[in-house]
Amino acid sequence: MQLPMNKLLRLLKADHSAEVRRAAALVLGELGVRDAETAEALCEGLEDPEPPVRLEVIRAVGKLRVEQALPRLLERVREGGEEADAAAHAAAHLGAKGTRALQELMPKVAPGLRRYIAGALAGGGTASATAATAAVLLDKDPGVVEAAVRSLAEQIPTLAAPQRQAWTDQLLELAGERKSPPPPATQTAVVRLLAALDDPRAGAALWEKAAPPHRPEVRAAALQALGKWADSPTKDQLKRLFACAAEPDFRIAAPALVLLQRLPVHDRALPDWLALLRAPDTAVRRLALDKIGDRDDAETAAALVEQLRHRDAGLRDAALSRLTRSGHGRKALVAALLEAETPDQAWPLARAQAPFARQYPEGWREEVFGKACEYVEAGDRRADPPLFLLRETDAADLRDRLEQQALLRRKKKAYETALLYLRLLGRDPACGFAIRLELAACGLKTSGKDLAAEARAGDSCLHQFMILCQQDEAELVRQVGPIKWLDQEDLYYLGFHLAEQEGRSKKAGGEVLKLVVKRAGRTKIGQAAKSKLKSAGLG
Repeated sequence: MQLPMNKLLRLLKADHSAEVRRAAALVLGELGVRDAETAEALCEGLEDPEPPVRLEVIRAVGKLRVEQALPRLLERVREGGEEADAAAHAAAHLGAKGTRALQELMPKVAPGLRRYIAGALAGGGTASATAATAAVLLDKDPGVVEAAVRSLAEQIPTLAAPQRQAWTDQLLELAGERKSPPPPATQTAVVRLLAALDDPRAGAALWEKAAPPHRPEVRAAALQALGKWADSPTKDQLKRLFACAAEPDFRIAAPALVLLQRLPVHDRALPDWLALLRAPDTAVRRLALDKIGDRDDAETAAALVEQLRHRDAGLRDAALSRLTRSGHGRKALVAALLEAETPDQAWPLARAQAPFARQYPEGWREEVFGKACEYVEAGDRRADPPLFLLRETDAADLRDRLEQQALLRRKKKAYETALLYLRLLGRDPACGFAIRLELAACGLKTSGKDLAAEARAGDSCLHQFMILCQQDEAELVRQVGPIKWLDQEDLYYLGFHLAEQEGRSKKAGGEVLKLVVKRAGRTKIGQAAKSKLKSAGLG
């Protein structure tokens, strides 16, 4: 074997190409032969003019643990660059001497180089390097801690059982420190490493780290790590998950959602799921909706109704879809509409139900119409949304109901109230002659009946009679006569105004005034009607 090694060492000389020198260094590192001649040749190779060759020699030095190369390795670390990382790892493999040298060097170099050293110590694999890594995890520089964690995490799968147990013991001790807690970066690192070690003892520590008052990044890391321990959470652990999912910080809410998504829904946890429907984040509400949205009970329905006011259209649609499929959901939709405090709150509820309300059970229209009537008579604009819903589902039924209310109020001589319903009917362009006449006649009963031209010009009931007259003056005259609740004063005011007009309206006015003369006879108003007929040339 001596002759081949001599030949291999000669390949490191400068009279060979850089590719050959680099390959020779690689083979020497893999062979693992440790003798003085090899060590000397590799130390010389550290001064090779080609960077790729020097890099491979540094790796070989670390594998063969060439201690005499330590000063040069430390110098490479100070210089930085790719060789600094490799040199730090090589030095960490040199045992206690290399570990101590790296520890002494850490405070003397730039932060970036300190991270190289931290990563090297964590991957050193020796007892001294392991002890040094535990100290590095307490470093105040988060970048140094992160470098150590990444390197150590890569080593964990290769650790023997005793090493894994030792690391778990150290990390649990750090995690349980109460009097002087380590920096947040260290706490996060501890959580990540405990999760990677997969020791059953880590579960309790992770659950504790997931709760306040720990910092958000620590809690988020703990929740991400709890996937292996959250299949059957206790009552307190489940409460903690729900509390985390409802937090506004999505770093905490997101991993909690992942854990909750895997769990079944039990009746005892229903209040917690309902609370998630009020969470600030839309994704949390969507999960709760998916989990409990199909339940048919009053509490779930009430919580789903709240989603209809959410800014997210997808959430609103999903909640509405579930509400319309359940009995309690349909009742809740109607109740929410009727209990809305403002028109702005009521309108979305009315519009949302319009496509589905035809499927509602019997009796809902009476309840909605009754509330709408209260609003109408109180002059409350909240009447419009329920009337819209009733109209969208059955316009003919609403028209009949409004007409009945108007006639009922008019028969009780509550003309002002009757007008409220008749005006609603009059909004419909297809409103018939009889309803418009009823509207005009009730308006006539409430009119001030001021005969001055300016006053009559602003009287809406007279405008309505004019429109009816233009449509069919004969029909107007024919239907006005039998209206017994219009008294002589009402008819005189109407006839007087129409007689002042031209064309059909004038002729209709004459007929109405004649009706007054017939009814009033020789009374004062009858005489006034006769005089108007003469002055208007209608006698």
